[in-house]
Amino acid sequence: MKITEKEVRYIADLANLNLSDEEVRDYQANLEEILGYVEKLKELDTRGVEPMSHVLFEGSETSTLRVDEPKASFSADQALVNAPLAGAGHFKVPLVIER
Repeated sequence: MKITEKEVRYIADLANLNLSDEEVRDYQANLEEILGYVEKLKELDTRGVEPMSHVLFEGSETSTLRVDEPKASFSADQALVNAPLAGAGHFKVPLVIER
């Protein structure tokens, strides 16, 4: 599948990345290779293959990882005692994404 420079720049913009012209060319080639491989995978007959819910977890279909139960924890005040900046019962963090 052919990927255009415009498409690469659009994807980079969605990811908030500033790419050089060389990086755009590299990503364009990489994305074309990845999408070509996906097209090749589409040719496989997977009608007899059962879906898997946990790819890396060996167990039966009804296995669970653990029971989700509430446990005693810190109060909000205890958790915020050493916070460099806190307010309204929350950690305050510096702005990291600007648009």
